[in-house]
Amino acid sequence: MKFYIGTDHAGFEIKKDIENILKRLNCEVVDLGTYSKESVDYPDFGHKVARAVLKDEGSFGVVVCGTGIGISISANKHKGIRAALCHDAYSAKMARAHNDANILAFGQRMVGLGVIESMIEAFVTTSFEGGRHLKRVEKIEV
Repeated sequence: MKFYIGTDHAGFEIKKDIENILKRLNCEVVDLGTYSKESVDYPDFGHKVARAVLKDEGSFGVVVCGTGIGISISANKHKGIRAALCHDAYSAKMARAHNDANILAFGQRMVGLGVIESMIEAFVTTSFEGGRHLKRVEKIEV
């Protein structure tokens, strides 16, 4: 699996940990920034990751800002993106299983490293169930 990662300055400190977790799960990782703690605008990185995922069929993304709210809203502006703002492993698992999420979003200031690791593991190891969920996912895009 290939993952594109994008964070604003609030998510910068956790980005290396995210990369290491994904690599441990045998995922390829592409870092789309930011590359320092200098203040930046979260929509820029939500859009960067969304565009990369859309361009690279079968890939996924992880986006992080302070709360995860703004960056997930930004990513979700792109048709074909289903960025799920998650706060625990169960929500990450259901995002994949029932919503076919292709981007995992969370807030650096909202969850600790142990929760982040469990969310990423759940997201990576869970497949979309399809079936009755497919028609619901198809209704998301209008």
